[in-house]
Amino acid sequence: MRNQRFLSKLAATLLITASLATFSASTLAKSISMDVFAIPSKPLVTLVKQTSDALKKEGIESFYEQGFEVHATLYLTDFPEGSEAAIKKAVEKIVANHQAFPIKAQGFTVTPSHWAFIDLELSPTLQRLADEVTLAIEPLRDHQADLPGWVKHYPNKLEAFKRYGSPNVFQNFQPHLTLLANEQSPNLASVEAKMKASPPQAEGKIIGLGIGITDETGQQKEVIARYYFK
Repeated sequence: MRNQRFLSKLAATLLITASLATFSASTLAKSISMDVFAIPSKPLVTLVKQTSDALKKEGIESFYEQGFEVHATLYLTDFPEGSEAAIKKAVEKIVANHQAFPIKAQGFTVTPSHWAFIDLELSPTLQRLADEVTLAIEPLRDHQADLPGWVKHYPNKLEAFKRYGSPNVFQNFQPHLTLLANEQSPNLASVEAKMKASPPQAEGKIIGLGIGITDETGQQKEVIARYYFK
């Protein structure tokens, strides 16, 4: 009888230990922010460089000046660690069914929170590509990722985040090339006025897709793959 009680207690202890270990492992599971982005052709990269040079003359350092990849985000969200191979496979499959297509860059936008962009034309081809990427990659995302605080103020973006893990997809997709984030220079206002008077513009192409591990501003800390359209 004693042996039976001992074995029962031992089994219960082992079960509790195993459950705690499982809970601990799931709690400690990490997510990483990753971006599937469109790769712009040289004329668009040159435009970013020229605009960055103008910013530099005003004492403002752009992401380009800091050495970050010039890109147009298509789908950015958190993924569980270890998702890289599946994301690469999905993106490679998409790229195999597309060709390079023309795109226009025109306009300079500064947001109320002092982010600055070169605007890209929202062509039907780019919209379809962004939608395809979102639908293909969304099932791989971390469904427990935290909601960005600012999203709560935009009902349409909130719904997009709940469903797809990103507030900026489908009808909320606004393609751009990011220059600055949370810029504190008082010279930004005068730069904006100059850019509005003579907007940056160029014609180029989207030539492929890339995958990057991003920082808190959505810039590529590390590009882990690039795939070019044939």
